[in-house]
Amino acid sequence: MPKWAMVIDVDKCTGCGACVVGCKMENNVPIVDPVEAQNGRVMFWMDMMTTTEGTLPNTHTKRVPKPCFHCDDPPCTRVCPVGATYRNPEGLVAQIYHRCIGCRYCMAACPFTAKVYNWYDPKWIDGAEIGNPDVSRRMVGVVEKCSFCSHRLMKVKETADLEDRPITDGEYIPACAESCPAEAIIFGNIENTESDVYRLSRSYRVFRYGEGLGVEPKVYYLARRTDV
Repeated sequence: MPKWAMVIDVDKCTGCGACVVGCKMENNVPIVDPVEAQNGRVMFWMDMMTTTEGTLPNTHTKRVPKPCFHCDDPPCTRVCPVGATYRNPEGLVAQIYHRCIGCRYCMAACPFTAKVYNWYDPKWIDGAEIGNPDVSRRMVGVVEKCSFCSHRLMKVKETADLEDRPITDGEYIPACAESCPAEAIIFGNIENTESDVYRLSRSYRVFRYGEGLGVEPKVYYLARRTDV
């Protein structure tokens, strides 16, 4: 069974936000009005962590993409009282939206704040009434999160099964990686020794957030060359 993982090279990332937009459009993520945004209720499956270093006028802003880390030992799945969030056979942390009761225990348990709550009836941008038919639209009162675009994996698996072959490296790619103009997001099977993800995950620049928590996140970062 492949072990899907992501590598994000922050040395290449320009902070353009194309991954955020690509994810939002691909997965029918609702738009939040300005008032709710001010209240911290913006809905992003792929978020952009922003930190500012230095003192004015000599400051530098760092932007780092942050999806769900799809931990191998996810604390969110242990606290859900109804089994609405779980780790599927592909090793991805998934959500069953119609089962979610909106208690948000999983949000509290996630050390990476990778889940968001849909407070109001969802809205989408004008002209996007149809959206992506491969991804279900979520109702008010449920928790949402990045799925590594698992609907794309389902399509790739069906094709590979029909052709009686394994999934090849680069065949299954989430929308964030596909939309990144700087090619800073790399995705693949980390157990395939010939994959780019396998090679990059062993770089001297690699690090993972929450490494000491024991949750084993499957998102690896490559530090800026000036930071190592």
